[in-house]
Amino acid sequence: MTKLLTNRWIHFGILFLILFLAVMVSNSDLKFRNVLFDLVFDRYMKLNPRTNPQKVVIVDFDDKSLERISQWPWSRDKLAKLIDNLTLLDAKVIAFDGVLAEEDRTSPQKMILNLQKDQRVDHVSEQFMHLPDYDKILAESIKKSGRFISGFTFGQSEKKILVKQPILTKKHILDVFLQEAYPFIHTSVFLPELQLAAAGNGSFMAKPESDGIIRETGLIFTNGKKLFPSLSLEAVRLSVTDGKEAYKIWKDPNWKSYRDLDPPYRIIIGDYKIPVDSNGLIRVSFRTFNRDQDYISAYKVMDSSYHDEILEKIKDKIVFIGSSAEGLKDLRSSPLQLFIPGVEVHANVTEQILENIYLYRSEICWIAEASVILVTGLLIILLAPFVGMGTLVFIVLMSISGMFYGSWWAYVEKGLLLDPVFASGALLILTFVSSLFTYLRSETERRHVREAFGLYVSPAFMEELAAHPEKLKLGGETKELSVMFTDIRSFTTISESLTPEQLIQLMNDFLTPMSNLVMENRGTIDKYMGDAMMAFWNAPLEDKDHARHACLTALKMNEALKPINEQVKKQAEAENRPFTPLVAGIGINTGPCSVGNMGSRQRFAYSALGDAVNLASRLEGQTKTYGTTILIGEETARQVSDMALMELDLLQVKGKNEPVRVFTILGDSEKAADPAFRSWQEKHNYMLAAYRASQFVEAESLLLQAREQAHDQLMDYYEMMTVRIKKFKKQHPGENWAGVYVAEGK
Repeated sequence: MTKLLTNRWIHFGILFLILFLAVMVSNSDLKFRNVLFDLVFDRYMKLNPRTNPQKVVIVDFDDKSLERISQWPWSRDKLAKLIDNLTLLDAKVIAFDGVLAEEDRTSPQKMILNLQKDQRVDHVSEQFMHLPDYDKILAESIKKSGRFISGFTFGQSEKKILVKQPILTKKHILDVFLQEAYPFIHTSVFLPELQLAAAGNGSFMAKPESDGIIRETGLIFTNGKKLFPSLSLEAVRLSVTDGKEAYKIWKDPNWKSYRDLDPPYRIIIGDYKIPVDSNGLIRVSFRTFNRDQDYISAYKVMDSSYHDEILEKIKDKIVFIGSSAEGLKDLRSSPLQLFIPGVEVHANVTEQILENIYLYRSEICWIAEASVILVTGLLIILLAPFVGMGTLVFIVLMSISGMFYGSWWAYVEKGLLLDPVFASGALLILTFVSSLFTYLRSETERRHVREAFGLYVSPAFMEELAAHPEKLKLGGETKELSVMFTDIRSFTTISESLTPEQLIQLMNDFLTPMSNLVMENRGTIDKYMGDAMMAFWNAPLEDKDHARHACLTALKMNEALKPINEQVKKQAEAENRPFTPLVAGIGINTGPCSVGNMGSRQRFAYSALGDAVNLASRLEGQTKTYGTTILIGEETARQVSDMALMELDLLQVKGKNEPVRVFTILGDSEKAADPAFRSWQEKHNYMLAAYRASQFVEAESLLLQAREQAHDQLMDYYEMMTVRIKKFKKQHPGENWAGVYVAEGK
């Protein structure tokens, strides 16, 4: 297997296969390919949206309008007044983003017909029947306006759609669009009399993509027999031709897929030539519509007292009537915004046609992307065995930079959708695989593991790493560790009475058993810092009981110091100098850390960093404050809750804003189960609760009781707490005090 993995010809075969697949997938319709494509150009649109052209305004059935006029749906006489006022304000086009498919039930005649015949209504029925019909009023306003466009969308009916101007094209082009344009079968349409009165009729159908975002919408729709325009297209037609000209669909006879940037077909309206593919779709170039600038509440149009305010906004503009009211639920998603009123889609399409701004994904785009992948990929494959990693990375990064620059320029200047992300990803994969094949050194990895960790971990761990080097994630990772700091108390005083040789011997005598205990309990030694040592558990290999192993190591360290102190005492007596016993302060904390090879290229070490490491160091320093040799953090205590723990305080260490609960550990689970210990622990916890509740008299009494049960354990701690409680009895710490001790030193 090793020979196969190191065979150069097999390497070339695999790399060429990856290159071939990348070229083929670059223009595929695979889901992951489309997701990458959309992510790129959604981002481009956010960075470079269309600017505000002020050619379209939206009259909004917003919540304020529904509150002031009436709930939806409005009666047709109100809609008639809306259209009359928009006509009076000289709107160029009025496009309705909605359907009035049923007769107005609030019309007087319809109300009488819907009421049951009884004596209470008979005497008014005849009077109601002579009142105007609201649908007729609306039809008259639409006809009089001469600039109103009705809409249609998906529905359940097969009612006829009136086309005001036909879409003219040659039969072979017509056949193509009948097959490939946006299809529909049943529709929901305006009432026939309203359609007949309208100056235009267009579809506002718009379906989002699988992620719920609208990026494309149809300009041409088909029921399999005829072609129909969109609401946006009709708005443009009425705007530029006064509704007098028909559409034309034309194909450039000289169009070449591999040469031309834009699609082959054109929808011609007056002087406008709109490029589309045979499916009649257009990719929407969105802009953000401003509420104050681009929207007008419908109630302001209805109320003539606002007309002076809104005249300039409406005069000679294309007006889309739509709704942003939450209750009407006409909300869509665009690449720019998560929720927009659906009418903004049609307004955006209308504007970009009038501005002649289009986004293309022609065949030349795929050819360019595939060519870059092919040429640069071949260069990577051929050069990888002969150049250094730095040179190879430089070539790839320059290629990727060029692709991103070219893609951005093509998008901004030409509207071309050239995707740099897929090509970049393909080249990076090729670079990674070719580098992996070129520098495959399994034996070197094993040797590196032995050299890097042989002096820091136990022999059992070393054997496991050598057999499975893949378990070592070089370069760093984030994982939960239990970190230990240990330091000799009063080291300066001890060192002053020793010669350099004696001091070195003492340190060796101290650190050797401490180190052995760490490695015997599956720990890793990080570093020695004079008289101090840092170690951690759960890296480089997994250790589910890392907190327990760290705590057991700490308990054994105290025992291991006894024979060392006996030896140091004998030597001090023999040399007639004072004896100072070695006492180790140990801090342990558990939490997420960054662990891996750290340093420089010239020199590095396997180490751990993070807030949990810093706290472990601070806890070691605070062992002197609490008069105990071991201090552990709250998370460590939680993971070893069955051991003999004693909570000591709420401590805010230097450099941290939040306090932590700190504990000492006095024995294993067997001691924790001892009734005498449990009784002492209970009394101790009552004392802490009273202390934190500012009940200092009761806390002092409970402290004395706990101290009696301690049997000479934690005596320095209880002495410290006695002093602290007496101080607080004289000078209360304040109403906001929460029992937190703020450490001033490390």
